[in-house]
Amino acid sequence: MSNFHAALFLPYTVDFDKPQQSQANTPASALPAVSALHRKNSIGSANDAGSLLRDNAPSGITLPKTPAAMLAQEDYFTPTQPSAIAHFLRPNDTKALVRSDAHVPEWGAGGMFFNQPRSRAGRPADTVLEYQKNEERLNQQREQSRERARSLYKINSGNRKTDPRWEQTYRIVPAIQGNGGLTNAVRAADAAGTTQDVLHVGLVGFPTDEIDNEKQQEIYEKLEEEHDALAVFVSNKDYDGHYAHYCKTILWPVFHYIIPDHPKSKAFLDHSWSFYRNVNQAFADKIVKNYKRGDTIWVHDYHLCLVPAMIREKLPDAKIGFFLHTAFPSSEVFRCLAARTQLLEGMLGANLVAFQTPEYAHHFLQTCSRILAVEAIEDGVQLETRFVNVYASPIGVDPRKLAQGREEKEVQDWIDTLTERYHGKHVIVARDKLDSIRGVRQKLLSFEVFLKKNPEWRDKVVLIQVATSTREDPELASTVSEIVTRIDAQYSTLSHNPLVFLRQDISFHQYLALCSIADAMVITSLREGMNLSAHEFVICQDGTYGNKKHSPLILSEFTGSSSIFEGAELAVNPWHYQGIADAFKQALEMSEDEKATRYKKLRSNVLHHTGEFWVLNLTSKLDEVFEEQFRRDTMSIPRLSASNLIKDYELTRNRLFILDYEGTLANYGSIKNTVITNVDRVIDILSDILNDKKNAVYVMSGRTVEELELAFNRLPNLGLIAENGCFVRDGSSDEWIQFPDDEKTQTWKKSIKDILQYYVERVEGSWVEEHQCSLIFHYESEAASASRQAGECANQINDASASQRVRAIPTKDSVIIEPADYDKSTAAQHIYDRYPDNDRPEFLFVAGNDRDDEIVFKWGQELRESSKVRCVTTVTVGERNSLASATLPNGTTGLLSVLNKLSKIKTAP
Repeated sequence: MSNFHAALFLPYTVDFDKPQQSQANTPASALPAVSALHRKNSIGSANDAGSLLRDNAPSGITLPKTPAAMLAQEDYFTPTQPSAIAHFLRPNDTKALVRSDAHVPEWGAGGMFFNQPRSRAGRPADTVLEYQKNEERLNQQREQSRERARSLYKINSGNRKTDPRWEQTYRIVPAIQGNGGLTNAVRAADAAGTTQDVLHVGLVGFPTDEIDNEKQQEIYEKLEEEHDALAVFVSNKDYDGHYAHYCKTILWPVFHYIIPDHPKSKAFLDHSWSFYRNVNQAFADKIVKNYKRGDTIWVHDYHLCLVPAMIREKLPDAKIGFFLHTAFPSSEVFRCLAARTQLLEGMLGANLVAFQTPEYAHHFLQTCSRILAVEAIEDGVQLETRFVNVYASPIGVDPRKLAQGREEKEVQDWIDTLTERYHGKHVIVARDKLDSIRGVRQKLLSFEVFLKKNPEWRDKVVLIQVATSTREDPELASTVSEIVTRIDAQYSTLSHNPLVFLRQDISFHQYLALCSIADAMVITSLREGMNLSAHEFVICQDGTYGNKKHSPLILSEFTGSSSIFEGAELAVNPWHYQGIADAFKQALEMSEDEKATRYKKLRSNVLHHTGEFWVLNLTSKLDEVFEEQFRRDTMSIPRLSASNLIKDYELTRNRLFILDYEGTLANYGSIKNTVITNVDRVIDILSDILNDKKNAVYVMSGRTVEELELAFNRLPNLGLIAENGCFVRDGSSDEWIQFPDDEKTQTWKKSIKDILQYYVERVEGSWVEEHQCSLIFHYESEAASASRQAGECANQINDASASQRVRAIPTKDSVIIEPADYDKSTAAQHIYDRYPDNDRPEFLFVAGNDRDDEIVFKWGQELRESSKVRCVTTVTVGERNSLASATLPNGTTGLLSVLNKLSKIKTAP
């Protein structure tokens, strides 16, 4: 069986061979410049000293001039144009270790490393009309580019619309884009045999409109046959709208607690949503086309949130997992998204929705409860007809491959070189993308505070900050450059620079070497799913290479990694500059014993939470929940066998019946009707069952004590359970037992009534029903706003009343507020415990139809599994998924028929 792993980019891409240029009879001056072919100038340009920050600076933004000393450092680390040789440890090995976080420019940037088409998309348009004009302009530029290429290479392509450069032979090479952490984890698991038959699904990493259909098919087949990869081809327009506009302008900021608030995002929101949906549909269609029964499907990250539901629509029984690699925000932030409902419903198409940390999983559950008005418990979300499990499992690195990478000769050479260069200095290492999320500005300002407050360290410490730049935030780029210039001007000397700020990425070899010789690493992300650079740093600090070991890790408390290190890191708040400055000092002055103690715990966690373990853990969890959900599906639950039930009935001595009333023994009545009607047939059947002294019968309901007494008082010896388990009356008694403390109940009800009144005033047609131990907020409106308000009401009550052991549960047309410690199962356990040890029931029959009956089904199953009750039958008469062992599709009528058959059986006294 295949294991699909769908992520936006494949771990492979294409490198086209360059066609032979024909310069015969062509003067040099007539040849187009490199820039005319949309290729960047040499990074080693004398005017720019290789700064990608300056290359990508928008017009109108003048960045401060880089100090000469800084340029010398930059040339030392990055003297050449970016290349695959520098980016990978083994550029020709498609299975080798890749960077966990590539930090490369986005879509179509592979042209900096490989010969392939490059994106010409500009910054997001302010309006849909402007977007259409941009598309027309880009189409003209594409045709002009093709003509220049034909002229340059003297290729006659006739009337074909393809660019001759992309008709050449090609190689499949490792991709620079995509989720490196995911790629390394899956490969580690595959090598260890933890997972098998992996099929990667994704884009090829560059615009493909200029590639003709025949070449696309050729590339597709080569990737599938030789690399077990399914390429998804989408139009440049769809991808640009999906990624550059919706994902990066809207989703990425919101998932990291930044609400887009500028005309660009607002004007383009609705239009770009259609592109996001188109790309998601292309992925779903590709998976569905290649799916075979028994396959497992994993969908990764925020780019593909809609894919699980799209697959579920075509493949109702498929095993689907969704893992979000980024952070998931609180409901207050997520609800700002216009497409919030579609995104949540898309993710809930999976059997298992997984996150990096329990915090993100909790946010998701809370958001589903608030926005979709569904019941969200600790394990997952209960939808109308199915249950979706929610889980947390942090991704990790591949320690074995990292150890092999550090053995590379070039890494060893760089360790020796850097050790000599920074001899006598304390080196702090940092590598981040220069965007609004990674906290580079906060880090530099904190380092400036550290230098100001600790003059004794100014000529002893060096912060090497690798800041790969982007076009996304020119204001941030300008601010960072000003801070760098200020630090350099104030604290640099002829012999020492306390800050080395590198404006483009360093080679993988240099990165591993820096991690090996560092005295500390600092990560100050404002919010991040999981920062694997921290894990790689820990692996490199084992002391195997270089003269440094056990160096401390300064880590933002808002990264997912912080949640697994158990305090062994130096946790910092990235907005507290003095706190980070103090952490710099603490790290540099830390004793060797404390370093060793902290490092031991760090390393233990990193070696436990590896990429291979992550794959194994998620795979096992998905298998587990899929089997459980399959068992709970009404299509999988067997019909109740009346003959087997009668046989168990005849062979047992003591019997206990626990039966739900409304929806089970009788159809639902009006929620405003305090008198339960149409009970005559039910009473007749229950009376016949009670005529056998071996039988005890309890009817359970959410109704009040008074309502149940009014309906069933004419039936002697019948036990009653009222208000979903808050009250019990034995059949042989007239006294009710109340489980919740009355004084505490009145206290929490008083505070919650104020909250409910707020929502009653805002939801038309709503009202509050008060029971002795519970409250119910009813609403009749079918408007989406009413459901949303109900979800928010439940969310607010749960947040405000958790310490009072009260819970609010949203249902289809109400919110039930009840004690968290008492339910139908606790009442059932109380009834069971009243039996003497030598006279316990041998036969247990439980029937119900709704969410509050599931806990009684579970209780009954546990009694059977523990062999405390010999014959246990749990029956659901509803249509929802259930834990019951049997089902009755004909509902109430079928149940009464079965009970009537049992009542006619005469057994020996």
